[in-house]
Amino acid sequence: MSDRFCFMGCFPPNVFRTDQSSQSEFYPIQQATAKGKRLQSLFSTRNEDYHAKYRRCVNGAFSMSSLVNYEPLVDSTTAVYIKRTRELFVDQGQRCNFSQWLQYFAFDVIGELTWSKRLGYIERNEDVEGVVGFLGDFLSYAAAVGQMPFIDLLWKKNPLKLKWESLGFSKKVFAVTKFALDRAAERSGASEKIKESGVVDEKEGRGVDLLTKFQQAQHDHPEFMTDEQVLASCTSMIFAGSETTAISLSAVFYYLLKNPEAYQKLMQELDENAANGGIAERDYNQVSWAEAQKLPYLDAVIQESFRLHPAAGLILERYTPPQGVEICGQFIPGGVIVGCNPWVVHRREEVFGGDVNAFRPERWLDASPAQLKEMKATMFQFGAGSRTCLGKNISLLEMYKLVPTFLRNFEINMDCPDWQTRNGWFVRQEDFFTTFKLRTVPPSA
Repeated sequence: MSDRFCFMGCFPPNVFRTDQSSQSEFYPIQQATAKGKRLQSLFSTRNEDYHAKYRRCVNGAFSMSSLVNYEPLVDSTTAVYIKRTRELFVDQGQRCNFSQWLQYFAFDVIGELTWSKRLGYIERNEDVEGVVGFLGDFLSYAAAVGQMPFIDLLWKKNPLKLKWESLGFSKKVFAVTKFALDRAAERSGASEKIKESGVVDEKEGRGVDLLTKFQQAQHDHPEFMTDEQVLASCTSMIFAGSETTAISLSAVFYYLLKNPEAYQKLMQELDENAANGGIAERDYNQVSWAEAQKLPYLDAVIQESFRLHPAAGLILERYTPPQGVEICGQFIPGGVIVGCNPWVVHRREEVFGGDVNAFRPERWLDASPAQLKEMKATMFQFGAGSRTCLGKNISLLEMYKLVPTFLRNFEINMDCPDWQTRNGWFVRQEDFFTTFKLRTVPPSA
């Protein structure tokens, strides 16, 4: 096993631009499989050429300009979420396992965004087909085995085991893969038309979701975007699109509850903007993406939550180039795994100030332009460079809409001494119990 070094974010430019992959063997462990084949995603592939081609094919689906297409899908799920929160936890007076409930929201949003269909988590208030549990176990597996990648070749992705599956002798399918296959099968007819023509049939009534975008890319890049690639894109949405967003949402609400002054400041901002017309009146008091972008304290709260509780809890591993490299004044030989841990990088006192362990959204509002630029450049919750999380805009869309919408509908109270956290690659929260009360929402102007 290679040596590993953790640094605090001082990598020189282009340190990893080599002909070889800079990604360590930690990443392929997280590939799903189907019919004995690995499904490479943008996150899990080590092939840089493959990564570049793949990204070119799907980049448009995740651009900021595409958010306008996805916002109605998020609104649809949010409306059901607010309604079910009232039915389950207000009308019945039950306390809520809030981290789990937020993960159900994130899963159903991903279903809506990917297939224009919620997956049933919110309506049923349960782990549909056990995918949430599977994903948690899988990430814990990746965290441990990722430090000894050869174990994965002996166990989960044993070549003989995969060959056996490819020949049809084993019907066992990765739980996440099966989930994506089932959803795709439900609309196979419309999918074939899009693959052939590249045109969306508005009569289908589904709009432009991510599966549609992937299939349009398949029409435009048939040599690369195979059925297997479309499936890989969908499975990666389940892997990456729910867990990280749910963790970040939990962090926002937790830190607000632990810091009542910040909670009240944010509520004041929301109420004042509703009163002066900055937030329009809508069903379930929903806040639009455009409106949320004009709420500076909301932005500061979310950024500070990202800073204190980034989803990733391990270093984002990279190999040093063959000739070695100097990092932070120390020469590191070639072929050594190095990386930054977001939890360390986000607590750099020379960047964020001496109170780095305190939740203080005001640091984002009081900073000078130069300080603010450095703070934003240091944030690492979505990674950085060419490997930046492609779905970050979708995650931001969900967060900047749900947080103010939920707060306008409900008064939230902690119903536990504190939460518990567990680092299984992602730092998940557990036992975060809350109660909700309906809130009287001031009328819009």
